[in-house]
Amino acid sequence: MKKDTIIILDFGSQYTQLIARRIRELKVYSEIHPYNIKIEKLKELNPSGIILSGGPASVYDKKAPFPDEKIFSLNIPILGLCYGLQIIATLFGGKVSRAESREYGFAILQVKDRKNIFAGLKIQEKVWMSHGDKVKKIPSGFKIIGKTNNSDFAAIADENKKIFGLQFHPEVKHTENGLKIFDNFLKICNVKRNWVPGAYIKETIKDIRETVKGERVLCAVSGGVDSTVTAVLINKAIGNQLVCVFVNNGVLRLNEEKKVLDMFRKIGVKVHYIDASNLFLKKLKGVIDPEKKRKIIGNYFIKVFENYTKKLGKFKFLAQGTLYPDLIESVSVKGPSATIKSHHNVGGLPKKMKLKLIEPLKFLFKDEVRKIGKELKIPDSVLWRQPFPGPGLAVRIIGDITKEKLEILKKADNIIIDEVKKAGYYDKVWQSFGVLLPVKTVGVMGDNRTYENVIAIRAVHSNDGMTAEWVRLPYDLLNTISSRIINEVKGVNRVVYDISNKPPSTIEWE
Repeated sequence: MKKDTIIILDFGSQYTQLIARRIRELKVYSEIHPYNIKIEKLKELNPSGIILSGGPASVYDKKAPFPDEKIFSLNIPILGLCYGLQIIATLFGGKVSRAESREYGFAILQVKDRKNIFAGLKIQEKVWMSHGDKVKKIPSGFKIIGKTNNSDFAAIADENKKIFGLQFHPEVKHTENGLKIFDNFLKICNVKRNWVPGAYIKETIKDIRETVKGERVLCAVSGGVDSTVTAVLINKAIGNQLVCVFVNNGVLRLNEEKKVLDMFRKIGVKVHYIDASNLFLKKLKGVIDPEKKRKIIGNYFIKVFENYTKKLGKFKFLAQGTLYPDLIESVSVKGPSATIKSHHNVGGLPKKMKLKLIEPLKFLFKDEVRKIGKELKIPDSVLWRQPFPGPGLAVRIIGDITKEKLEILKKADNIIIDEVKKAGYYDKVWQSFGVLLPVKTVGVMGDNRTYENVIAIRAVHSNDGMTAEWVRLPYDLLNTISSRIINEVKGVNRVVYDISNKPPSTIEWE
């Protein structure tokens, strides 16, 4: 199936991924590429339209990033946002300079031309600005289609060439009709709206079969949404040629291994189970530093996984649940954007295994993965499961890890999740969990003095995990959780609530 594509050229904006997501929300496929992509490569991608992202640079800087000017000779619609507008103005002979006053936050756009890119909009629109430079003179052939109190040229267009520039950010939700603006741009691009879960599944299954042929595929599963959707999708394509392996690293939540295995059994995917919990705990004995914990768990997982899979015969492919943000952040395909992190799914393949990667989700965002999973009839309990760190409870026990501490945290964490679900908050928050603190406090139970452990409750709102705000859980709910933990979990006499945002704190404590 041929899909029309919108290419987003990234100039380092914090909002670039949002642009891609908005376009996909409108059922059109989009990809992010560096601003300096070669014109030959761009032609191979055969885009129906191009969007130039914002960015932190100034067009008048000596090392300012600019695209190949030949993109404007492709005779396809182009939309520049913020820095993208300033590129268009500069390359076509306009003038950009530092603004007398910076414009950050809400602004009222006076719409001067309510057709084409602004079709269906009101005369005044609330938009989101974030810029320190502005266009001072527009190029010949362009006209003003919108202005604000601070920017006389907040929106410009050369309608004959189908080139548009906006000083504001339609990709952020603060711009009330941002999605409508993108919808209008897609109409100008004359694209088919065929980026839908059913079509993606059909095309991906076909690609997997053509790639794998008669070979076997190995896949590590955790029970999380990404690895589960990956396994189900590949299983649908090649059946018994897929071999799934689930490793119990000893730092899972209460009865996690049983729940995961039962879930895969119900959806018809065979899974090999490795109980390496005691081996992992021996490796972690006495380790306090959180980074060391992560490295031990990550490295030993690979060793256990490799040793077990050698017994299963030869494989040619390894399947991973890599997502598009993982790819962008780890490989730094975002042009001048900084590499944010090295993701555990990207570049983590042991070289000596000599396996080729299959990553059926690598061009999908999380919300799209869930839509694919829904289409594949994966239970909502999996699709909407709150994120759980790879190192598991090892980074939620502050200090060294023992079986006794694990038992305490498993039971306390289970109570937290249970009560949050009962209260109807589980699907409303990004994460909710318990942390075992490395302190003991004095308490009184009955007539006896106690000196026992402290559990911290953490609950946050987030869209992507990059920033987070602590959740105002109802006092009655917190009271119920605290009472149950202190009464039901031996070794705990105090419960506290974490009210820190990210930044400056992180979501996890380690």
